[in-house]
Amino acid sequence: MKKVKINFKKQKSSSSYDFSNLLVLDLANNHQGSVKHGSKIIKETAKIIRNLKVRAGIKFQFRQLDTFIHKKHQKNSKESYVKRFKSTEMSLNDYKTLLDRVKKENIISICTPFDESSVDIAADMGFEILKIASCSAKDWPLLEKVSNSNLPIIISTGGLEVHEIDNIVSFFEHKGVDFAIMHCVSVYPSPNAILGLNQIDRLINRYPNITVGWSTHENPNDLMPISIAVAKGAKIFERHIGLETNKIKLNQYSSTPKQLERWMSAYKEAIKICGSGNEKNITNIEKDSLNQLRRGVFAKRVIKKGMKIFLNDIYFAFPYQSGQLDSEKWKPGTIVKKNILADSPIKEVDIRPPKQSRNLPLKHAIHDVKALLNEAKIILGDEFKIEYSHHYGIKNFHKIGATIINCINREYAKKIIVQLPGQKHPKHYHKRKEETFQVLYGVLHSDLNGKNKILYPGDTLLVQPGVWHSFWTDAGCIFEEVSTTHFDDDSFYKDKKINDMKRKDRKTFVNHWGRFEIPA
Repeated sequence: MKKVKINFKKQKSSSSYDFSNLLVLDLANNHQGSVKHGSKIIKETAKIIRNLKVRAGIKFQFRQLDTFIHKKHQKNSKESYVKRFKSTEMSLNDYKTLLDRVKKENIISICTPFDESSVDIAADMGFEILKIASCSAKDWPLLEKVSNSNLPIIISTGGLEVHEIDNIVSFFEHKGVDFAIMHCVSVYPSPNAILGLNQIDRLINRYPNITVGWSTHENPNDLMPISIAVAKGAKIFERHIGLETNKIKLNQYSSTPKQLERWMSAYKEAIKICGSGNEKNITNIEKDSLNQLRRGVFAKRVIKKGMKIFLNDIYFAFPYQSGQLDSEKWKPGTIVKKNILADSPIKEVDIRPPKQSRNLPLKHAIHDVKALLNEAKIILGDEFKIEYSHHYGIKNFHKIGATIINCINREYAKKIIVQLPGQKHPKHYHKRKEETFQVLYGVLHSDLNGKNKILYPGDTLLVQPGVWHSFWTDAGCIFEEVSTTHFDDDSFYKDKKINDMKRKDRKTFVNHWGRFEIPA
């Protein structure tokens, strides 16, 4: 890069950068050393970004060629990369012109620096994000420099073993910077057989608190990989862009504007197909369709008013009739409120369901607690005991309560405590026990002697003897309690009504999950 002295205002990054749903469009050397050609690429790309309403950034590559390239190769080098870099060299003023065009189009500005000087220049010019190329991902002097730039950072991981990615992640976590990583195959172009998109899953599972993306170099006409990458959970997507003319031909991994538009459209369609968030979207159309296929309950014989009916009194058949009792809501012991003829539908208004077991909330909770543990990837052994705490009755368990999995109780004790969405645990203290909570999954709200604290995964809370404390969760939480020995008579509640209750009345004890120990 030709040296030109320019003063730029340094731009600071935000304290927590959102990398989600970001398209990184790499200009690389496709400007061909021409401001005019580079501007055309930016202009055409900006049109597509606006039309498709995507969040995107255009990426530059910076190398200070007078020092980046060894002095013996500055002239007449036979190295192909040196020839390419030299033939497409631009001045800082030229890059400033292109950067101004990017900002004028309201596109995010991104830069890949390949040497330390370029880091300072990119920061001074006002680039918003720095991107580390795969070839620089083990260039520790450069990584050290980038980590001090005060800018969000994206790192490609092409050609890296997983332990090398571990090192990079640990390094940037230790530095306390905002960063994301990208699965990448550094073969240009990349055949589909080596794309390895399952690595996206691996990175997401291995680094659950880090945004994971995918840097792509496959055939620009192939739209299946971008769709799969979206479905795999990647949140950042990188693509090389360019523009062909009568004299300029693109390489096999860069997209023309038409190819880019199709690629972005495929990206948007994949997002639509995958759905937003983790909540399942069940439409009324789907519900109506399924309801039409359910079976209704019919009388097998004449049923007299006041009878309790069981399976030998009824049968299930299709089609279901409006207002009819169906096979989902049917319960043995249902009482009929009028005479019903044989083969007639049994209507919901004509029955009184059997009295529900007081323990039904606990039976339902078993499934919810297991599901939360599965989602958190917390595996339990076969030997454990459970307490279902219901201080204000089983019927209020989903409001006031907790599921306590007792793992160990010796001179030390360990419990895993699961709270379902919306559950609270009433204020209490212990005279003898000292305990520490550590959140494993979800968000836990706590009150410690009147001081509220929000705990996130990994956070701990020390509760000393005699300290009033309570806890609750909005969306579900799992935390570990490590303590001194637990004593059954060592919990004292603010609400004296709870203190007056027998322990067996405010807790249900079972072995393992107790699915069949809880009375019907």
